[in-house]
Amino acid sequence: MDRRPTHSSTLIGWREWVSLPDVGIPWIKAKIDTGARSSSLHAQHIREFERDGVPWVRFDVRPWQGAPELVPVELPVFDRRDVRSSSGHAQSRLVVLLDLVLVGHRVTAEVTLSNRSEMGFRMLIGREALRQGFTIDPARSFLGGKAPKTFRRLNRGHTAA
Repeated sequence: MDRRPTHSSTLIGWREWVSLPDVGIPWIKAKIDTGARSSSLHAQHIREFERDGVPWVRFDVRPWQGAPELVPVELPVFDRRDVRSSSGHAQSRLVVLLDLVLVGHRVTAEVTLSNRSEMGFRMLIGREALRQGFTIDPARSFLGGKAPKTFRRLNRGHTAA
């Protein structure tokens, strides 16, 4: 995969609202994590299967903390990696390629699937995605703008008005 920037350097904050348009997730709050190689997405009910002899994975995404909505996703498996968490625990995770829109720029990211239910962010954006033309200002947040209020309320566990 070509890792050269696809556009000029775009300034982002330490947390941003991201879109995953190809899987039907218009907004998900992500933490920018330069300590992580890959990006990571909160996934539940992870099930591997084969389609035409190719490994695929089926999983559900709960993009908003505390909300009952699940978004079903099916994607080809790109890789399987041993990932070490910030607490030092190693875990084997499936990796998928997923397009994301970050501050108006669409990039393809290698995304590991994991249960992030205890984490404050449903998604982490790692170095491989950030290398595609982003500069981080750790003192700022949401430089790409905020999700509409209905989505922000869902993320806090409230029902949309």
